[in-house]
This record gives sequence, structure tokens and C-alpha cells, in this order.
Amino acid sequence: MNAHTPPAVDAATLSPDLSPPPSVSFWQALGFWLKLGFVSFGGPAGQIALMHQELVENRRWLSEKRFLHALNYCMLLPGPEAQQLATYIGWLMHRTWGGVVAGVLFVLPSLFILVGLSWVYVAFGDTPLVAGLFYGIKPAVTAIVLQAAHRIGSRTLTSPGLWALALASLVAIGLFNVPFPAIVAVAALVGYVWGRCAPGAFKSGGGHAASGKRFGPALIDDDTPTPEHARFRWSRLAKVVVAAAALWLVPMGVLMATVGWGHTLTQMGWFFSKAALLTFGGAYAVLPYVYQGAVEHFGWLTATQMIDGLALGETTPGPLIMVVAFVGYVGGHTQALLGPDALFWAGALAATLVTWFTFLPSFMFILAGGPLVESTHGNVNFTAPLTAITAAVVGVIASLALFFAYHVWWPQGFEGRFDWVAALMAVAAAVALIRYKRGVVQVLAASAVLGLLLSLVRVG
Repeated sequence: MNAHTPPAVDAATLSPDLSPPPSVSFWQALGFWLKLGFVSFGGPAGQIALMHQELVENRRWLSEKRFLHALNYCMLLPGPEAQQLATYIGWLMHRTWGGVVAGVLFVLPSLFILVGLSWVYVAFGDTPLVAGLFYGIKPAVTAIVLQAAHRIGSRTLTSPGLWALALASLVAIGLFNVPFPAIVAVAALVGYVWGRCAPGAFKSGGGHAASGKRFGPALIDDDTPTPEHARFRWSRLAKVVVAAAALWLVPMGVLMATVGWGHTLTQMGWFFSKAALLTFGGAYAVLPYVYQGAVEHFGWLTATQMIDGLALGETTPGPLIMVVAFVGYVGGHTQALLGPDALFWAGALAATLVTWFTFLPSFMFILAGGPLVESTHGNVNFTAPLTAITAAVVGVIASLALFFAYHVWWPQGFEGRFDWVAALMAVAAAVALIRYKRGVVQVLAASAVLGLLLSLVRVG
């Protein structure tokens, strides 16, 4: 079963004469999106399942087919698909502001939570309690990244050619340090050419076929006409693109005018704008690019801090790509961008800035490109490059798992000792995730407790 497939419900148990639910006002929807932002744990699969249960089964705001149609569209785009799905549904129900509110509230709670946790991490990360918790969490994070490669690979690598693309990307980024954007560009080109020569090789397994299940009449049902605001118009496309461009250019222009192009805040805005356009395959796909830039090129944080940030991102609600807020906070705090007396505010400002530039393209893709991209479903000239990119992403994620394993199992490098306890914990976490299908939060919690107990035993 696909990871995103909603839980089965016996339609026979549903009353056949259910009346359509009452109309939903903008403010009623706002209350739901705010609640969702605080309870959206479990990564994209859990978040999508939660939205399906609430919006399709319980509230019947839209039908099963319309929900899956929206999800198929969001999966074609770069960016966090669960957040984009919320934006899409909000837009479909209450026009532009409905989409903006749904998307913002999906992200905002996790931003506040991560800023607070980042402050605790920077201020108290060296204490035995916090250090012990992170000792246990790091091996689990390695297993989580490996699970991501397994999950995406099992859905995508359906032919020897796609396996070859994944292996090539693993070698390119792991051994030759090829930039992630170059890997994406080459994979897209290979997919386009290959798709024209052998279209059958790119039958993507990542879609969501309509299941035919019924949960009663919905506000937006199978036969409900597309709302007028959701129909493609060149004039609307132009308006949204211009607005999105202004929302990017104004803050970037202010940064360049006040602190200059070379300042950390300006470089963060530019870097995470590029990262936002490369997230085909989810957050795990773009993390190697973030690592290359934030750790190796700019030095905003260390490799160990990057792993710790991913651990924090896994334990908070919202999209996993919100780990960029941690990257921004640590970079702003450690570099004292606002002076030595305002370290917290420097971190908070940088975290907010990178969140803005990371998520702005997602809103543009939904509000501007929705009707246009939907018309390309089934067109192999469009889907083949995306399938090839996703195959390459599997290799990139696998390289990220190897990178984490190296830093967790050999904390001092290969010349240092091998941490067999961390290795065993990583293997146990991987078995729990992949073999026994345990939840990410469960595995992280168990690993954190085990790490804390081990640290107490060693101290004692």
C-alpha cells in the first residue's frame, strides 16, 4: 500500500441518505487549519492521512476523488506536498486568501516551536541531559533517512534504468561532490530524452488512483463543477506571478540596500530561495543541498548541528523542511548578526527569513500553477523528467544516510573509534521503521530515552 493511501473505510457502514454537510465559512476553515498546524506530526504520510480523515471522512468538505486529484497535483511539484495540499484545499474552498491562510497556519506553529527549541539547543545543548537525549536521537535520524530512501525507492525505481539513475546520483554527490542542482538538471534532461524514446519506462508509481470509496455527499463532490476562481486564466496567472515576484523582490531588495549582497541574511535569502525550487521528492531530497551550502560552503552550522536540527525537525509538527528554520536560527545566533546582546533575536530573525524564502514558491505553485499543471496529467513529456528526478533523488537521499551514519558511528572520523552502541541503535531503529512500520515519533522517543539512560550510566 502506498504510504499516502488513506485508511480503508467500509462504505457499507455509512448511511446512504446522508445529507450534504452545511457550508463552511472562511473563519470556520481558519479554525481547522490552525488546529492542524499544531497536530500535524508524522511526516507527510501522517499529515496527509490526518487531512483525509478530517476533510473527507469526518467533515466531508470534499470527496475522495477530489482529495486524491489535489494530492496527485501536489506530488508533481517541488516543495512539501502536505503543506501544498492544505494550501490547495484552502484555495479551492475559499479562493486565494483561503489558500494563503491554510498554507501559513500549516507552517507557523512549527516555526514558533522550532525557534524555541533552537534557543534551548544553543543555550543548553552541552548539558548532560540534552547531550544524552541527542546521543540517542542521532542514530534514529540516520535510520529515518534510510527509511525515506527505501520508501521513495520502492515506489519509484521500477526499471533497471531508474535504478541506474539512482546509483549514478549516489556516486555523483557522494564521491565527486557534484552540486545537487546539477544532478536535478541532468536527471530531468535524461528523463525527457528517455521518455520520448521509451515512454513506457516512466509509468510513475507515485500517483494515487481514485479508490471509489464514498463517505457521503461532500461540499465539493465528484460532480461539483470547478469553481470559477480555479479555472485557468492567463490574466490570473500573470497577477499571481507578479505578486509572488514582488513578495520575493521587496525583502531581498531591502536586505541588499541595508546590509549588502555579501551579508549572511542576504545570502540566506538567496540560498533558500534556490533550495525551495529543488525539493522534488520531499525534504530529504533537498537536505544534501542544504548541507552542502549551509555547512560546507557558508559554515552557518556544523555537521553535528545539522544532524541535531533534523532530529528536532522530526519531533515537531509541520513539514520536515522546517529544519531550515533551525539552520537559520543557529547561523544567526552563532554569528551574532544583531550584536552580542541580541543573540536570540538574531536567530529568530534569520529563522523567519529563511522560512519566508523557502515557502514562498510553494504558494506561487498552487495559486498560479494549479489549473495549468493539472492539464498536463498523463503527458509523458511532463511526467518522465519528474520520474527521472525522483529516481536521482533516491540516490541523493541514500548518500545523506551514509553521511549521517559516518558522523554518528565515527564521531572523530575514521581515525577515531567506532561507536558500536550508536550503530546498533541505528540498526534497531531501521528495523523498527522499515520492518515493523513503527511511527517516526515512537522511534525517536524510544531512542531519546535510551540515549539518556546510557549517558546516565556512563556518568555514574
